[in-house]
Amino acid sequence: MTNQELNDLKNRYVANGAATPTTHFAERAENAELWDADGNRWIDFAGGIGVLNLGHRHPKIVAAVEAQLKKVMHTSAAVISYAPYVQLCQKLCELSPVRGPERKAMLVNTGAEALENAVKIARAATGRTGIITFDGAFHGRTMMTLAMTGKVLPYKNDFGPMPGDVFRAPFPNPLHGISEEASLNAIRTLFKTDIAPHRTAAIVIEPVQGEGGFYIASPDYLKALRALCDEHGILLIADEVQSGFARTGKLFALEHSGIEADILTTAKSLANGMPLSAVVGSAKVMDASGPNSLGGTYSGNPLSCAAALAVIEVIEEEDILARSEQMGKMLAERFAVWEERFPAVAHGRQLGAMAAFELLDSEGKPDTALTGALCAKAREKGLILLSCGFYGNSIRILVPLTVSSAVLEEGLSIIELSLEALS
Repeated sequence: MTNQELNDLKNRYVANGAATPTTHFAERAENAELWDADGNRWIDFAGGIGVLNLGHRHPKIVAAVEAQLKKVMHTSAAVISYAPYVQLCQKLCELSPVRGPERKAMLVNTGAEALENAVKIARAATGRTGIITFDGAFHGRTMMTLAMTGKVLPYKNDFGPMPGDVFRAPFPNPLHGISEEASLNAIRTLFKTDIAPHRTAAIVIEPVQGEGGFYIASPDYLKALRALCDEHGILLIADEVQSGFARTGKLFALEHSGIEADILTTAKSLANGMPLSAVVGSAKVMDASGPNSLGGTYSGNPLSCAAALAVIEVIEEEDILARSEQMGKMLAERFAVWEERFPAVAHGRQLGAMAAFELLDSEGKPDTALTGALCAKAREKGLILLSCGFYGNSIRILVPLTVSSAVLEEGLSIIELSLEALS
């Protein structure tokens, strides 16, 4: 079917709230490129929103899924388990920056599910109910994770009252006038005005905000937050759904700070395109809830687990962490050039290859309209590009870490040409 025929079907049968505005439909993909139903080629700087750190259809991951498909496709781990589930939990416990020495893990399907379960586990482990998150945070689209998400549009606006006992502090962001000390003091104020520390189960933070704009929590801030949690017996939950699995030059972004979380959630590139997420934590915390209290019908599907085990091998075998660092430095250099050439480009930032820059108007304010225009212009030239940010004015780079140098340069050149056309 053609793009037009598929678009007609989408408009007739797919709910508006779930439909993408694009009129193109992916037909096939390899690494950082895809081709639509009409045969048009696209360079993919979105990576399935951070899901494809190892690119579309990495051969080793495809082979692992195919091999597992010939053995067991589904049983539900709640009925009878299988080797890939427990083997992956072992690997995650060994690799995650979580307090130990004994750790345990459980598997679900999506980032939102991982955060939901992390909250349940934290409440069971502490006997407390309060959850503190941050402005600009994105933790998912279920009702609990929407309550935790720190941005109304487009996620929360239409869905009525949110679950309670969720409180919010400003994320440390000097660009928005929030110093690290101001953020910490805001949490201390919450303890006096909204939720006492002895009622607070967990503080949940993205070490690098995803949808919020790729803003980076510094090592000093994360250490101070860890100390604050320890002072009050509060669990620290690291949301590494988007920042995990090599995007920042470490397997997990939290590793840059040298601290450990009580609970860590991960998803997206964990299985490089297969639906899978995980919650990893200290064994005592993870075992706090009763038998059969966690999980779900599809949780930890065998095919997804096989893919994730292959992902871990590829990251090591192909030295993906070093590649992420290399790409990050190159992107930082390119952003600096654009900041010199284009008055609208500002505030380039990156941790490894988790990189973004902002577009500002002549008064130095967020330029959401120009950001949308840049994404549209890039799409006209064959580049899939995503915006993000509290004000919707950040351009984020989520190209697969396995992208060839030639394709990466081609995509960056399209951004540059688009900036020139819009200047």
